[in-house]
Amino acid sequence: MKGEIDKCFPVFCRLFHFLRRSEVMQKSEIAAEIFIKGYNCAQSVFYAFCDELGFDKDTALKISCGFGGGMARKEEVCGAVTGGIMVIGLKYGRGENDDTSSMIKTYEMTRTLMERFAKRHGSFICRNLLNGCELGTPGGQKEYKEKELRKKICKPCVESAVQIIEEIK
Repeated sequence: MKGEIDKCFPVFCRLFHFLRRSEVMQKSEIAAEIFIKGYNCAQSVFYAFCDELGFDKDTALKISCGFGGGMARKEEVCGAVTGGIMVIGLKYGRGENDDTSSMIKTYEMTRTLMERFAKRHGSFICRNLLNGCELGTPGGQKEYKEKELRKKICKPCVESAVQIIEEIK
């Protein structure tokens, strides 16, 4: 009997890894899909976790709306990262009846998200990710569209933020 279990264990592990990987891909695909529909980076990441967290999707879209483009196209912290921080806060953050350990865990996870994102993309600052394209100007908007930065840079950032959250949660 023990020999049979030992033979099955590696198969089970591979199956578990495959299923876990599929789950990660599914959320990143949801985020990418809504991003392509025209929602911003922060909205797309936050939205992808609504079902899991039992949070209303329309409310999530409204709350996260101002965070796109590095916060209202000011090109500060990438909206995919801020959307991820909202997910972390909703799941682990300190509420009215929680002690400071919730806040400490949230800060640790937030730093991990930011560090891993920067390692993958070179930065978590929108203006750096977009190589200086100024989203807040008409010329910058034109450049963003002409160079297909939404597809080439922002979509991968949205997918990556979701994947990182899945890895650290």
